[in-house]
Amino acid sequence: MKKNIFQILFIAVAVFLASCDSKKTEDSTEVAEEQNDEKHDDSNLEKDSKRVVEIADGGLYEVQLATMALTKAKSPEVKKFAQMMVDDHTKANNELKAWASKKGVTLPDVMSEEKQKKYYDMERDEDANEFDKEYMEEMVEDHKKDINKFEDIAEDGNDAELKTWAGEKLSTLRHHLAEAERIRDAVKKSSK
Repeated sequence: MKKNIFQILFIAVAVFLASCDSKKTEDSTEVAEEQNDEKHDDSNLEKDSKRVVEIADGGLYEVQLATMALTKAKSPEVKKFAQMMVDDHTKANNELKAWASKKGVTLPDVMSEEKQKKYYDMERDEDANEFDKEYMEEMVEDHKKDINKFEDIAEDGNDAELKTWAGEKLSTLRHHLAEAERIRDAVKKSSK
C-alpha cells in the first residue's frame, strides 16, 4: 500500500514538473495582440490596435533604456537626453494607456522579448564610453522607426482620436531624433 502511494505521488510530481517545463511564457506583445484580435476582430480598431501595441512596446523600451542611461552614461549630454526620454515617453505612454483603456485595447505590460534582449545586451556593457555610443546609436535608429509608425497612424489610422494624438507627437519625435543624432555625433568625436 505504501509503495503504491509513493509511486502515485512520484508520478504526480513528475507530471507536474513536466507540465511546468512545457509552458513557454508568451511574448507580451503577442499576448496583447491576441487579446485585441479576439475583442476587435473585423472592427476598425483591429489595425490600430496592432500598431499601438508596437508603439507601447517601443515606449516601454525607451523609458527603461533611458532609466539605465541615467546611471550608466558618462556624458552629461547623454544623461540629459535620457532624462528627456523618461519625461516625454512616460507622458506619451500614459496618454496611450488612457486611449487604450477608453477603447478597450490591450497594451503590453512589459517589453517584448526582442526589446528585452536589446536592453540586457546594453546593460551588460561595462565601458561607459561604449555605452554612450551604443545608447545614442540605438536612440537614432529607434526614433526613425517611431516616426514612421506615428506617420502611418496619423495618415491612415481608423480612430480619429488616435490619428490626432499620433500627429501631435511627431514634432516631439522629430526633435528627439535631431537631438539623438547631434549627441551621437558628439559622443563619437569625443571618444576618438
